[in-house]
Amino acid sequence: MGNQQTSIHESLTGRLNAGFVRVANAWGNVVIQGINTLGDISLFAWRMIVWMVTARPRRETLMPNFYAVGVLSLPVVALTGTFIGMVLAIQSYHQFKTMGLESKLGAVITMSLVRELGPVLAATMLAGRVGSAMAAVIGTMRVTEQIDALVSMGANPIHYLVVPRFLACVLLIPALTIMADFMGIVGGYFFSVVVFGIDHAQYLKNSRDFVGGFDFFTGIFKSFFFGATIAIVSCYRGFHCQAGAEGVGRAATAAFVQSFVMILALDIVLNMFLDGIYYALWPTSGTKLL
Repeated sequence: MGNQQTSIHESLTGRLNAGFVRVANAWGNVVIQGINTLGDISLFAWRMIVWMVTARPRRETLMPNFYAVGVLSLPVVALTGTFIGMVLAIQSYHQFKTMGLESKLGAVITMSLVRELGPVLAATMLAGRVGSAMAAVIGTMRVTEQIDALVSMGANPIHYLVVPRFLACVLLIPALTIMADFMGIVGGYFFSVVVFGIDHAQYLKNSRDFVGGFDFFTGIFKSFFFGATIAIVSCYRGFHCQAGAEGVGRAATAAFVQSFVMILALDIVLNMFLDGIYYALWPTSGTKLL
């Protein structure tokens, strides 16, 4: 009997050890693959920066990308920003009314938009509409060997394909962020003043008093990093696309998902950095809404 129990115990221990080893190997492979991918993206970004500094891109390659990234993204960013402002007003009004602070609603909506929701919203729309398209286009060129044809003709594909898209994202995402901020404020104002009947003068006064230039600068500053992240990740995924139509689809999906995750991670880091600067410059302003 004792030998049988010992045998069962050893069998269970062996299975547990084998399961632990499998889990450890799986997580180890994920970590190693993530580090390798991060290193590849860093080298890819470095090559892009070198080409951007040493050789200016041609106007013929810049303008179509500026149009695709900036002009064609304005309607969806404006529409989404408007609805976000309305949703903020609807979700916040009743909570603020129970505390007798409904007149402060303008400050909360405007602050939320210019510091956080505006840049993140614009970056998310850009990653979904433009980033996926970048990965799909470059991935298709990789699959159909058009990138190899560029190399054979003496053109550097990073300079020809990546640099214009990077500049378009970095330079035009601040304008999209401003559009998202403006339309969100308009949507929040409409629901707060027209629908809920908050006093027009108090709404605007609180928005003006509690939202300053540094708040606006915070959103614009973060948008540059978001745009750079979208362009680098999307172009990298396109360049490393697997063969076939399924590979192009996976590249487009991975471009959006990874861009979105990195945007959120960058948002945390940049918020910590900018909040540190803000409270160092204005240490007594943390409770001004109260």
